[in-house]
Formats: sequence, structure tokens, C-alpha cells
Amino acid sequence: MMGHEGEWRQTDLRPSRGWPSRRWIVTATLALLAGCTVIPKGPAGPAPEPTEKAPDANVLPTDAGRHRVALLVPLTGANAAVGQSIANAATMALLDTNAANLRITTYDTASGAGSAASRAISDGNKLILGPLLGNDVVLVSNVARPAKVPMITYSNDSAVASRDVFVMGQAPGQSVARVLGFAKSKGIGSVAAIIPTGDYGQRAMNAVVDSGRALGVTVTAIETYDRGNTSVASAVRRVKEKGRFDALLIADGSRIALQAAPLAGKGVKLLGTELWSGEAAIAKSPATRGSWFAAVSDGRFGQFEKSYRTRFGATPSRLATLGYDSVLLTLNVARNWKPGTTFPTAKLYDPQGFIGLDGVFRFTASGMAERAMEVREVGAGTFTTVSPAPAKF
Repeated sequence: MMGHEGEWRQTDLRPSRGWPSRRWIVTATLALLAGCTVIPKGPAGPAPEPTEKAPDANVLPTDAGRHRVALLVPLTGANAAVGQSIANAATMALLDTNAANLRITTYDTASGAGSAASRAISDGNKLILGPLLGNDVVLVSNVARPAKVPMITYSNDSAVASRDVFVMGQAPGQSVARVLGFAKSKGIGSVAAIIPTGDYGQRAMNAVVDSGRALGVTVTAIETYDRGNTSVASAVRRVKEKGRFDALLIADGSRIALQAAPLAGKGVKLLGTELWSGEAAIAKSPATRGSWFAAVSDGRFGQFEKSYRTRFGATPSRLATLGYDSVLLTLNVARNWKPGTTFPTAKLYDPQGFIGLDGVFRFTASGMAERAMEVREVGAGTFTTVSPAPAKF
């Protein structure tokens, strides 16, 4: 539960009560519809609100009593499903908390994150939630920074974090460090890794090197591959040619993992990253059985998913919880935030952190979210937690 001002402890962002009933959902939706507006791409404007005059297309009504917060996510294009899940989850957070002091306006970044940010700033928003992609973060910050509007982004790219850009996504480096630490505790002394080319792969590679050095785990070889061709098998062959190892880290999702796993060799422990979380194909494959990987806890996701399905009739993206937690985080910080003024980013640096749907997290001085992660073992069609996520920092 949130403590009183002056009693700043680890803050539980979750609603104090259980998930609302279906009847309550309908009532709350009618009461809070004005709190979540979508800026469309076409000429149609937002629906009229019961207590306000219907606005012109793309023009927000005057609302000096509420905090103006922009949600920048892709609602069209290749990432539309993820963006819509995040937007729906943000609405859920407003409903579950009965929040009346925020107006969240959603802007589609698919046609240009920079232009979406310009519209958000022009509309008077004082905080930006999003965007989703690391490249878009740079475009948005170029617009938001001169206007002194901070961002809480859903990217997992630590390189874009800064004093006014807070990154909520799961950094691959944290997952790698967690699973290697657990493996070390279980007697793993040497590891090889196959890693994709690109930004994600580079961050994973740095984590393998740094974590191996810090833990005293020997890194025998690191080989890269292109996701778009058949070089995965070649990468596995090359790491095997460079010497024996106790474990092989596959820093990629289920498609690549299922190609590489059968090639690792007998007696080699397979390790994965947060990209394995929720991947049913990983659990079903005999080749990955017994593998370990680290990710944020799924303990509360099932309840969230059930409520999401009830409201929206669809399955949420696993990243949807970021949208939910970002709204609750904003509400927590907004207790003494005067509408129309600069968002108080200093309150995001609480060293005890916050508790969200994905567990405990806090922002480091760099603006990157540090997350408590659990380690799971792949069973016969199941994932079992073998090392729970810490409950506090």
C-alpha cells in the first residue's frame, strides 16, 4: 500500500482491492471515459463527454483540473497489437484505481513518433508514457526535452535512458546476469553463448562478458549470427570448436532456441533470457527441457490476463503490464503534482523502489529500471520457478 507523505517506503503500485466485478467495470467505464482519449490519424475526433461540449476533431477540451499525460504507442502497423495491449492496460489501471485526476490521451506513433510527440506537447501534456521502440525514444526526446516534458518509456534499451527518459522495459543484461548467477550457484563454471547481431545482441554480449567476469564464470566463446538466415547452426558449431563448456546461453526467442538447443551436445545446460518468458514452444520441446532462464515474475500476470480478457475479449501482450504499471506509477507520484506544472521526476528515484504487476523495480541514477527477476526451469510442458524474485531491494 502507498504510505503517507513522509513515510516513503517501497511502494505497492497495485490497487488495494481485488479486481473489480463486471458490474463495477461498466459503471467505472462510464464514469472515467473522459480520462482516456485517443488522438486519431483521420478526421474523426474523440467521442463527446457527458459533462463537456463535444470538441472539434483532434482538439482536446480544456481541463485545467487534471494532469495531462500522453500515451505514445503504435496503434497501426507491425506493432499495433502490442501498442493496443499497452493502451488497454493503461485504461485498466485508471478503472481499477478509480482515478479521476488524470487525462491520458493516446497518440499513434506508427506514422511518426516525432510528430506524435509534437502533437502531445502542443496539446499541453506534461508527461509522456512511451514510446515502445528504442529508436522512437530518440525521436520523441528530441521534441520533449526542449519542452521539459519527461518520458517513462516501454523500451528495454538502456542506451536511451537519461535524467528525463526513464526506461521501464526488461533489459537483457539484467536477465543474463541473473541466470548466470544462478547457474554459478549450481556448479556451472564455464559458459559459451550464441547471440544475434543487432542492438539486443550487443547488450546481451556485454552482459555475458561483464557478468562472467564478476561471477568468476569462464566465458569460453561468444558467437554471433544473423536472424534472417541459417547461421544459427554454424554459430553453435563454432563455439563447440573453441573448447568445452558447462552451459550454452541462447540469447534469443523460441524460434532460434529450438533450432540451437538440439545441437548443444550431451551434458550441456541450456540457458535463456527474458525472451523465453511465456513461450509455450520452449516448454513443449524435449530439447529445452531442464533449461534455465530469468525473467520478471509471472505470479500476478494470470490475474491481470483474466481481467483483461473480460474487458477486451482478447489476450494481452506480455508487455501490457508495462502500460498498467506506468499509469499506477504516475498516479503515485502525482499525489503532490500540481496540474499544469513540470512532472516531479525526483520522486521516481526512490531507492526502495515500487511493486508492480511484474514485481519489484526501481530506477537507477541513469534512468534505467532495475528489476527483481526470478529463475525458471523448463519442464515437460511447464515452467517452474526454481529461484524466486527478491521481494525487495
